[in-house]
Amino acid sequence: MQMTGIPFGTTDWSSVETTEHAGETGTAYWRTRTFGDIRVRMVEYSPGYLSDHWCSKGHILLCLEGELHTELADGRRSILRAGMSYQVADNAEPHRSFTHTGVKLFVVD
Repeated sequence: MQMTGIPFGTTDWSSVETTEHAGETGTAYWRTRTFGDIRVRMVEYSPGYLSDHWCSKGHILLCLEGELHTELADGRRSILRAGMSYQVADNAEPHRSFTHTGVKLFVVD
């Protein structure tokens, strides 16, 4: 990742507008900032959330609260708990996420 043209700044995530994104079940709430080609998000999934699609976008994802289950198209599964992260490249391994209890994430993609 090449980060250029981004001056130093801070983000008060509580002041960033929230957008709603329906899952197959549950809802995702995104607070999004964009810096050049880089999207940075604070994301919360409601309890029972299941993504409505297989994602091929690359991410660096940090679990802040709760528990996130991620399933890869090849059948592998992983669980992230607070303090854990994952990373995946664009077009590397299609994946989708779900949570039983709800989760709060910090995502860079």
